[in-house]
Order: sequence, then C-alpha cells, then structure tokens
Amino acid sequence: MGNVNDTFFDGSYKDVWRSMIPDELTTKETAYIISRFSLLSGSLVLDLMCGYGRHTLALSRQGIQVTAVDNLSAYTNEIAGIVKQENLPVEVHCMSVLDFKPAHSFDAAICMGNNLNFFDRADNIQILSSVARSLKPGGFVFINTWSLAEIVWKNHREKSWSQEGDYKYIADSRVLFNPTRIESETTLIAPDGNQEHKSAVDYIFSLNEMEDILRESGLIMEEVYSVPGRKKFTIGDPRAYIIAVKA
Repeated sequence: MGNVNDTFFDGSYKDVWRSMIPDELTTKETAYIISRFSLLSGSLVLDLMCGYGRHTLALSRQGIQVTAVDNLSAYTNEIAGIVKQENLPVEVHCMSVLDFKPAHSFDAAICMGNNLNFFDRADNIQILSSVARSLKPGGFVFINTWSLAEIVWKNHREKSWSQEGDYKYIADSRVLFNPTRIESETTLIAPDGNQEHKSAVDYIFSLNEMEDILRESGLIMEEVYSVPGRKKFTIGDPRAYIIAVKA
C-alpha cells in the first residue's frame, strides 16, 4: 500500500481500521463493477493494492477470477486463508505493485481506497502502463480516490479526529508542494491508552493531471463519478471514481 508504514497496519488494531469502511459501500461498489464492466463467472480481474480483500473476496464469490496484489503479508495471508477455506478463484501475491508483472490478460483492473495516490507521477505511469499492457482490448480500469486536487482544496483539514466504538482516530496533516502532496501523521488510541501510528504521503493530482497520466500509460479516461453510475463528479465531492479504458 504505497508509502504507508507497514507496522501500523500489521498491529493488533487492524480490524478497527477496516471497520471504518461500511460493508454496504463494498457491496454497492462490487455490484457496480460487475454491472458496468459486464463481468461474468470466469471473467478475470486484477485487484491492485487489495488491502484485506473486500473487493477481491466479493468478486470471487460471484465466480470471477481475481488476481489480488498487496505488499502487506498480514492482509495477503488473511485473504489466502479465506480463499483456501471457501475454494475461491483467487491468486494472491504479496509484493509491491511496482514489482508485480501480470501473467494474465484481464477484463478489468481495479484500484480502490485511494491507493494510487501513495505514488508519485512517475510511479503511477509505471503501474498503469503495466496494467494497460495486461488488459484485453477494450478492458477497463476502475480507480477510487479522495486525493484529487478538486477534492482536497475544498475538504482538507490540517487536524481531524473521529471515533469508532471505543477507539479514537486522530490525524494531523499538511499540504506541501513540488510535488504537490499531503503528508500526514495518524494515531489510533485504544481504550486502555495504547496507540498505533502511521506516517503517509498522498500525492495530489488534478483531474487534468490524472487524465494525462492515464493517457501516457495507454488508457483513456471515460467517466468520473462521485457515486458510481448515479452522480457525475463535481468540485468538492468527497471522493471520485475514475473509469478508463485501454486505448
């Protein structure tokens, strides 16, 4: 998952972090991916920086063959265990997406959870060029981000906090330039006072910059939504879903 401190996600509170993403969101995103890209049982999908596999598992339970890639063994080992238990059509790879060399031709590739923004422009072009080469003619890429410039400039706060059950989540961040990015320090505080910390960098690209990155990678931006299939993205929306097709 990019420049994130691995020990943070491998800690004893990783289930708290996943609880911040409602199951309903995963269900809706997965249903849209299947419908929009006409995926059927046996279709091949690449899930880049898959995390704990919320889309990988949901898609594979529909018979879709998923190749899942993440650099955190705590997540890939967990996915592999579920895949074995449920006999799901999933290949799991624990490695950096910069090193991953696809061995299949995919119908679609997904990168959810703002993960591409952990990488600068050059790395994004490397990653997306590799994805484009692995797609079948007319294959699609589906990208979720909340670090577009059109989002950040209206919504960014230097300090924020939230609470999930008995756990507090505190974030301190600042915007820097050359390259444009947000550097953040986040802390999870347990009821007993124990803490886990994360340092992260999110690179900020405008929609025009993202379109250029995609084009240079062999992909053409088709649509940008804030609610997939229902609401086109507008400035200040809290998240964006980008659809691109192999050029």
